[in-house]
Amino acid sequence: MIHNKLLIAGSIILNLVFTIHILYNNTSTWSPTWTNRAALEAEAAASVSCSGHGRSYVDGLGVLDGHKPCECHDCYTGKDCSVLLKDCPVDANSGDPLFLEPFWIRKAEESAVVESGWHRMSYTFNGYGLFVSAELEKIIRKLHNVVGNAVTDNRFIIFGAGATQLLAASVHALSQTNSLSPSRLVTSVPYYNLYKQQADFFNSTNLKFEGDASAWKRSERNDDIKQVIEIVTSPNNPDGKLKRAVLDGPNVKYIHDYAYYWPYFSPITRQADEDLSLFSLSKTTGHAGSRFGWALVKEKTVYEKMKIYISLSSMGVSRDTQLRALQLLKVVIGDGGDEIFRFGYGTLKKRWEILNKIFSMSTRFSLETIKPEYCNYFKKVREFTPSYAWVKCERPEDTDCYEIFKAAKITGRNGEMFGSDERFVRLSLIRSQDDFDQLIAMLKKFVSKEAVVVDSI
Repeated sequence: MIHNKLLIAGSIILNLVFTIHILYNNTSTWSPTWTNRAALEAEAAASVSCSGHGRSYVDGLGVLDGHKPCECHDCYTGKDCSVLLKDCPVDANSGDPLFLEPFWIRKAEESAVVESGWHRMSYTFNGYGLFVSAELEKIIRKLHNVVGNAVTDNRFIIFGAGATQLLAASVHALSQTNSLSPSRLVTSVPYYNLYKQQADFFNSTNLKFEGDASAWKRSERNDDIKQVIEIVTSPNNPDGKLKRAVLDGPNVKYIHDYAYYWPYFSPITRQADEDLSLFSLSKTTGHAGSRFGWALVKEKTVYEKMKIYISLSSMGVSRDTQLRALQLLKVVIGDGGDEIFRFGYGTLKKRWEILNKIFSMSTRFSLETIKPEYCNYFKKVREFTPSYAWVKCERPEDTDCYEIFKAAKITGRNGEMFGSDERFVRLSLIRSQDDFDQLIAMLKKFVSKEAVVVDSI
């Protein structure tokens, strides 16, 4: 009897050992199954070189020679993008931050995202009615702490489809809805033209765009206005300067647009500590197409109004976008942001050095210059390296700088669109290396007409 019990006990122990062994081996030797096709498709598209002058994408149209076709950069053509078009007009208007693309190519493995077909199918996270990924919110707070560009303590965080949607939500939340007089929206000249465009487009009875904050401050019209909203853009688009609010008083509310307040573009001079601040993934990682941004909001009533606006207009931000943003920002903060910010700053620093050298040989055009400041992130005094060159045409007869450059096959953005003078034009410096090279080649040719030799640049 005892012998039989020992045999049964031994058998049970042996079976347990085998079961644990099988489970352990299955866990340690696990390999992916359903992700193989997706991974192969992604790598197949990424492996198409396009001669270095274009990209192939998984969602590209059609198939060419067994692969997705190349989508060529501006001024390049051919099935492999190897043909450079002669005297091709240069697009220096777009703010596409493709200067960071080489960094993400180097980080292909770390930044890749594969998701299941059933990933986050619900309208909300965890069935609690939330539109915001708690993990992504945590990473964003950590990012600001690492960079030192904004205070996140005692702040609500709300997500939007880029800073564009968040701007609309902010203006909505701060505008008076029970007053006979609409709230006035002002900002400093030169200002980002979207502010006026958005206010005009929505044509709200609760809001009126008044333009320049300094002019409004001097105006007698402001005496009876009960509510003014000032947008403070710092660094400013288009001139790259750090800005502070112009207006003050109990009837003034502020929206701080810090989309460009990252070490690529500007010294980090202080930790922004505002009631309402806007940030955008497009200028943080370069992923403009993901359409993701966030706001740091101090007052709960403002936060709740913004949340209602986002909920009614889009039911929050795409869960797929939030997943991608999460992975990208994990890469950014993995080394404290050191690699990506040094790469981006180094790239723009070189571009500005080349640009400054060209314009230093011109008496017809001048560049906006900003005095270097100490950067708390890089722990040194450094130059400003803005996203855009704010160029002025100096000759009295050059009254429309945009048209002057357009005639030279360089399309910038008219200074008048920024509430400024037509003697100014904005040129984008954050596009791809091909775009920048084409811009420089055309600028050399243009400036050389002043009989200045620039071939040594």
